[in-house]
Amino acid sequence: MPLPHLDRPFDYLVPQALAADARPGVRVKVRFAGQQVDGWLLERAERSDHPRLAYLEKVVSPMPVLAPEVVRLARAVADRYAGSLADVLRLAVPPRHARVEKDVLARTATTSVESAVESPTELTEPAAAPDRPPPAPEVSPVGPPEPGGWRDYPAGPALLRALADGRAPRAVWSALPGEDWAARYATAVAATVAAGRGALVVVADGRDLDRLDAALTATLGPDRHVCLSAALGPARRYRAFLTARHHAAPVVIGTRAAMFAPVSRLGLVAIWDDGDDLHAEQRAPYPHAREVLLTRAQLDGAAALVGGYARTAEAQLLVETGWAREVVAAREVLRARAPAVAPTGDDPQLARDPGAATARLPSLAWTAAREALRAESPVLVQVPRRGYLPSVACDDCRTPARCPHCAGPLALPSAGGAPACRWCGRVAAAYACPHCGGRRLRASVTGARRTAEELGRAFPGVPVRTSGREEVLADVPGGAGLVIATPGAEPVAEGGYGAVLLLDTWALLTRADLRAGEEALRRWAAAAALARPAAEGGRVVVVADGALAPVQALLRWDPAWFAARELAERRELGFPPAVRMASLTGAPDAVADLLAQARLPDEAQLLGPVPADGERERMLVRVPRARAAALAEALHAAAGVRSARKAADPVRLQVDPLAMF
Repeated sequence: MPLPHLDRPFDYLVPQALAADARPGVRVKVRFAGQQVDGWLLERAERSDHPRLAYLEKVVSPMPVLAPEVVRLARAVADRYAGSLADVLRLAVPPRHARVEKDVLARTATTSVESAVESPTELTEPAAAPDRPPPAPEVSPVGPPEPGGWRDYPAGPALLRALADGRAPRAVWSALPGEDWAARYATAVAATVAAGRGALVVVADGRDLDRLDAALTATLGPDRHVCLSAALGPARRYRAFLTARHHAAPVVIGTRAAMFAPVSRLGLVAIWDDGDDLHAEQRAPYPHAREVLLTRAQLDGAAALVGGYARTAEAQLLVETGWAREVVAAREVLRARAPAVAPTGDDPQLARDPGAATARLPSLAWTAAREALRAESPVLVQVPRRGYLPSVACDDCRTPARCPHCAGPLALPSAGGAPACRWCGRVAAAYACPHCGGRRLRASVTGARRTAEELGRAFPGVPVRTSGREEVLADVPGGAGLVIATPGAEPVAEGGYGAVLLLDTWALLTRADLRAGEEALRRWAAAAALARPAAEGGRVVVVADGALAPVQALLRWDPAWFAARELAERRELGFPPAVRMASLTGAPDAVADLLAQARLPDEAQLLGPVPADGERERMLVRVPRARAAALAEALHAAAGVRSARKAADPVRLQVDPLAMF
């Protein structure tokens, strides 16, 4: 049951008619509090401590879909995030698709009959016990792969040898610019499979999943891995999940929907770009894919690989505590692979171009784009905001234009379009400034489509492509052309980009977010990594002051330095991951009630309350990492008291949320 005060297993009697199908891992229906509810059969036992038990009412399907190791993982994740086991299992197992399940059962029955005809002696062997899943098929090993691109990293070959020997190394990998990360991950997976073990890799989005899918197919061959993603749709996703559950392939890859996927003899868990917010689950208890995978590695004794062009403070903590070792390239290799990076806001550039401090496209960026196009090379322009003009203001008094109905921000959808509200969608065709009465509007923030329009006029005859929310391009040809992309939607160019321009950097750096600098560097590094090496003419221009720490890390391509600095600052200020922090959001009385019921550790510190959305408020609870389990247990118990009392106002409980303000 998802209610916190009912977060425990319940015993039921199994009628004789259901004894054969009632195996651990199957879906069942039971009578609970006078209603028929769904449940999972976790374990078969000879006896119970309770004298009077109700009977199991129905086995929904005889197919066991919930693996024992997933139950153990789900319990650990629920305890870590102060959540309920039922909520985690809802994330771990996709919704049942009856037609797909029927097809799989039919194929399984046909295969069993054919096997019995070929080997009739097997009919006399005893059937598997109902409380034990069938043994996993043997993983046919492949030969250990060659290190390949891992040779560029001093610790890379040793990592592969440890995986091929069946050991459990733990690594934090900082990828080189231009690195084919999917091929490197495929090599690490192949080394794990060579040791007769399985692997699980989680990426942020479908585009990364397609790249990894192609790399694994090229390395392992077809039908050696399973792709799991919520974007597949109900039927395809459930079919892929059942393939993984029956261990038909040794490798499972996917987006965060795959972090709980069952894998036989798990030997490696890996995550790419763990700083991407897509790795954070949006449903209770809001687990992060990185933390789930690291928990799996701890429980199953598996290897762990955390990689990216940038490095999060959480990954740096793994290195500094000795839980993992860093895998980085030597500086001479880095200098040979990195593009030339230049800021526009430092003193030498301002001396040559005084307008660089305020210009959206300073002369340095303009020159870099022009020279790359003359060399028949593509140019990537990263713009943080999508749309045309996502924010406008009065042209006379500079007052931000607001919707007359809901006070939301007005935006222009196109050059000839009427301003419309970004909140309620109403069109304000007759807008007049309430302060000065002016009717003319000017741009406050320029979006990707307006940028594409301006650059198209500046470089006539050059093809202009956009990649963003409406259409995300996977790749572009290598000839002269302009690509305007929002962060995370940058396509790969054949042969690399001749120039990468990072515009409107203030939009990332000035966010009211603990992770603003870390996120800015992550997005810049992902775009800059697509440029050619400096020796081949690759240039990156970041429109920002070169003295800023994220810009310095990009100039030196040293994400480890920035991550160590970021972690040290958070340790000094008492922010995650140096401490464990919980966020309680709800009505003021409800938050106060939960805190009054919670037996918090003595070391707990309360921060707040601060206003949240609407009439709700947010309270933060901070404890040392050593007391994290006690904090989660106390908050879960307090939530159980409130749910038992049927408290009307809910409280949203998050442990180590990405956004705390």
